[in-house]
Amino acid sequence: MNIFRLAGDMTHLASVLVLLLKIHTIKSCAGVSLKTQELYALVFATRYLDIFTDFVSLYNTIMKLIFLGSSFSIVWYIRSHRVVRRSYDKDQDTFRHYFLMLPCLVLALFIHEKFTFREVMWTFSIFLEAVAILPQLVLLQRTRNIDNLTGQYVFFLGAYRALYILNWIYRYFTEPNYVHWITWIAGLVQTLLYADFFYYYFESWKNNSRLQLPA
Repeated sequence: MNIFRLAGDMTHLASVLVLLLKIHTIKSCAGVSLKTQELYALVFATRYLDIFTDFVSLYNTIMKLIFLGSSFSIVWYIRSHRVVRRSYDKDQDTFRHYFLMLPCLVLALFIHEKFTFREVMWTFSIFLEAVAILPQLVLLQRTRNIDNLTGQYVFFLGAYRALYILNWIYRYFTEPNYVHWITWIAGLVQTLLYADFFYYYFESWKNNSRLQLPA
């Protein structure tokens, strides 16, 4: 494992911890899109179908369990926790995320490396992850004033994918025959979706002001 992959994993983990810190400690999910969290839960559920059949390493298994457990627990908190669910802004979080699933599934059925159930589901998870942040970004644009923890959560998510791109570039030049177009293209699309957010995030950081997105 190279430094870019490790940094990407740790940044991804940091995003989850920041969101759990907000939900569990402050007992608030204000500014957090349930739609995005449900998509991420589906991403991990379909990607890690091999968790109990194919052992790669202890690190790999632990990370899979963390992302599976955290994604479903966040969905549970927002939907069912007596206090947390009161802060959920259902009227603003109206992105029809179900419409993202079908195109991703159709793409996975036609664009994959091997036509098996597990491989198609893995490819589906890659495509779905690329667009899963859209409901969250739309919600932030509607609410405009973004609290610090929510802003950090989205920033870490975007940074994780950017670091993975550096990981792929590194592996391309250091590992023979390392080519994975499906993951590369989906990852690039996902990172580009964060471009506008990154710009305003760094502007607010530079000016030491509250993060705001344009209407």
